[in-house]
Amino acid sequence: QVQLVESGGGLVQAGGSLRLSCAASGSILSVNTMGWYRQAPGKQRELVAGVASDGSTNYADSVKGRFAISRDNAKNTVYLQMNSLKPEDTAVYYCNARLRDIRTPDFLTTSWGQGTQVTVSS
Repeated sequence: QVQLVESGGGLVQAGGSLRLSCAASGSILSVNTMGWYRQAPGKQRELVAGVASDGSTNYADSVKGRFAISRDNAKNTVYLQMNSLKPEDTAVYYCNARLRDIRTPDFLTTSWGQGTQVTVSS
């Protein structure tokens, strides 16, 4: 099995920073893309940032210039540095990975973390 374990998150003041980490482990053959999604109360889950295996990134317009995603391929770990946090960033943040499991090497499989709460107070 493959699992994604997240760390970080918590309660911060507006303007503050947090750094989220997510490590993938288990029966991994290779990891394609990794990313962070978030879901606020009453809203649908949205992509916050994604990073491909070559390091190329993309961001939601709402976080551009404030958040930075990166990955360590050797550790199968993705990070999300969140700066200048706003109350509207409050949500449950989920780690996502598209990867190949050694048991099914011909297919890309989606894996999700359990989610970590980020709360930004005004």
